[in-house]
Amino acid sequence: MSEAEALFSRYAFFIREFIYSHGWKTLNAVQLEAGRVIFEEEENLLLSSPTASGKTEAVFFPILTQMYEAPKEVEGVEVLYIAPLKSLINDQYVRLEELLYPSHIPLFRWHGDVASSQKKKLLDNPRGVLQITPESLESLFIHRYHELPRLFGGLRYVILDEMHTMIGTDRGNQVLCLLSRLSRLTKNYPRRIGLSATIGNREAAMEWIENGSGHKTVCPIIQKGQLSWRLGFAHFYTEEGAKSKLEAPKGAEIPSVFDQGFSFIYEAVRQKKCLVFSNSREETELVTASLRQIAKSLNEKDRFYIHHGNLSAAIRNDAEQKMKDEEENIVTCATVSMELGIDIGKLERVVQLNSPHSVSALLQRLGRSGRREMPPEMLMVFREDTPLPSATLPELFPWELLRGIALVQLYSEERFIETPTPKKMPLSLAFHQTLSILASCGELSPRELADRVLSLPPLQHIEREAYRALLVSMVKGNYLELMDEGGLIVGLAGEKLVTNFRFYAVFQEAEEFSVRSAAGEIGTIANPLPPGERFALAGRVWEVLEADVAKRLLFVKGVEGKMAVSWPGGVGEIHTRVLQRMLQVLLEDTKYPYLMPKAQERLDKARELARRTSLADSVFIPLGETTAALFPWLGTRSFQTLRRYLSANAARLGISHIEYQGCCYMTFHIDYGKRDAFLQTLCRDIRENGIDLASLVGDSERPTYDKYDVYLETSLLREAFVKDRLLADEIVEYIAKRNGVPYRKD
Repeated sequence: MSEAEALFSRYAFFIREFIYSHGWKTLNAVQLEAGRVIFEEEENLLLSSPTASGKTEAVFFPILTQMYEAPKEVEGVEVLYIAPLKSLINDQYVRLEELLYPSHIPLFRWHGDVASSQKKKLLDNPRGVLQITPESLESLFIHRYHELPRLFGGLRYVILDEMHTMIGTDRGNQVLCLLSRLSRLTKNYPRRIGLSATIGNREAAMEWIENGSGHKTVCPIIQKGQLSWRLGFAHFYTEEGAKSKLEAPKGAEIPSVFDQGFSFIYEAVRQKKCLVFSNSREETELVTASLRQIAKSLNEKDRFYIHHGNLSAAIRNDAEQKMKDEEENIVTCATVSMELGIDIGKLERVVQLNSPHSVSALLQRLGRSGRREMPPEMLMVFREDTPLPSATLPELFPWELLRGIALVQLYSEERFIETPTPKKMPLSLAFHQTLSILASCGELSPRELADRVLSLPPLQHIEREAYRALLVSMVKGNYLELMDEGGLIVGLAGEKLVTNFRFYAVFQEAEEFSVRSAAGEIGTIANPLPPGERFALAGRVWEVLEADVAKRLLFVKGVEGKMAVSWPGGVGEIHTRVLQRMLQVLLEDTKYPYLMPKAQERLDKARELARRTSLADSVFIPLGETTAALFPWLGTRSFQTLRRYLSANAARLGISHIEYQGCCYMTFHIDYGKRDAFLQTLCRDIRENGIDLASLVGDSERPTYDKYDVYLETSLLREAFVKDRLLADEIVEYIAKRNGVPYRKD
């Protein structure tokens, strides 16, 4: 009997029937490894394999078999499935419901869109499998703390889906805090199972999932076949008009001019089921509106849907359901909201507008296509403004194109995936968990509270003195109240936070305005607009009819046209290895087979420019007698640290008016007499004196990034900023290496 046959025979009858009914001919390597670990070992499991490799079924098959064959006599949920998106839970709920139906094992889901009657069924008779978001789990701690032992006392497994989105984030660390608190309360330590398609550092991910679990973690190495992708990179200048190459139906008027990039995307998705990814909600709105405009001009059906976080649940759900329809050639334009593992059936192609920020994002998006034994297929389309005659040297390089090539090469050559950097001083999370613990269990002494908070795995690196300062500031701000007997409870200001449903989330939520039309809820925008103003949302243009500022509501009607809309928020963090590979792309002569002719032509021009300007020999390039550019080839954190160092030492270095674009380059004015020695002086000074990171934060600066930073003391924020946002290690080493300056590491 083969290994696959032996595992199949161990599955419960309803699992075997499920496999038969779906026509599966064999079990794959992911299912074999998951079955071996879950059936034969007692450790946590980290299961990392590509999207659509069957990770969810792989872990549920043996777990459900154990539940069916050896049910626990005590009441309580046996499997807790935690996912970052409600849509992912809803999707998995349908899939598991079919699987579980013959077994009579109950399945529940709990998030903001689930009816209270369904939640009551769980509370009345807690058993089986519970699917939940981190925020809903937090709400259980606050509102049903004393019921948690009854609900979860018999918990066997915790499954963390899309685990890569949790590692290194406050939201992921919130989950670890809650799981540790749950084990402490129930005296039960369930096994944890992490699922992800993009884990860069296996050891770091294993350590993360292991924190506070009471179990070691194993991560089977799944043998991967030869890398097989279908890639194409296309480049267009946005100002170039061209007669459309699209063929209009008989009798329809062929438009004379289209934006070439959007025209290319339209042709690429024509009569196909596709996802079109963008890096921001603004870009997603723009591409959706443009594709709809082209369809209308060609008198063709509007097949275009839109999906991002500011749209109503109804609009998002509509896109998800349409994508699942095998008979429809639907195109959905999306942000990261469709990047995760929602089952949308077989996609023929993924289109990416400009480059993702990370290898991880590239793999997640590419993995949405290529299911059912077909190779993943992606077209990456780059739209670049034609450089003005007055453009400086750095503005002449196609940074998005270079990054896209670097991401592909890093993974194809090295299987490189970014490793998230854990926070050393997550004060926003500490503030949140302090209030959560006191709201859950009532009054505690400062020592008891500190012991509970600082023993939580994500908060263990916060020094007790820093936490003491946090508690003092929380008492001063009335977020905590110090009782006569010396205990601490939630204060009046803290009560306002805790009793608001937004408290459950540790990520920042903008105070936005809801947008409604006669047809119903459309979504949200960041800023109110007066009646008569127009804006874009859900791929369409709306005119404001009425604004109710008190209720944060805008009533609108649909109009024709195309407009811009913006939301607050920054770009993703870029790893240093990506920037360094971008430099290599410029310096090598490699022909990448996925570049289409115009993209290859654009790269050739960039390489010629790099050769003519000595970019291979120096990161410092004079642009004129009193201006210069610096190309550090460093990731986001190191780049920002270097920029701050230059600003702090500008007078001594003879520079001023520092400007920068992302983390690709900086430009500045420089004294002519100090130009030739600038780089050597910079490297020598840092090598001899180091970088005092604390000195790079201005006296009046109050760095706030995370949700609860606004409530923290400035001194604590500055300390956390230095530890978690600045990075000096890479700076001198790489700049010195690029310029032949001796470097000695002390």
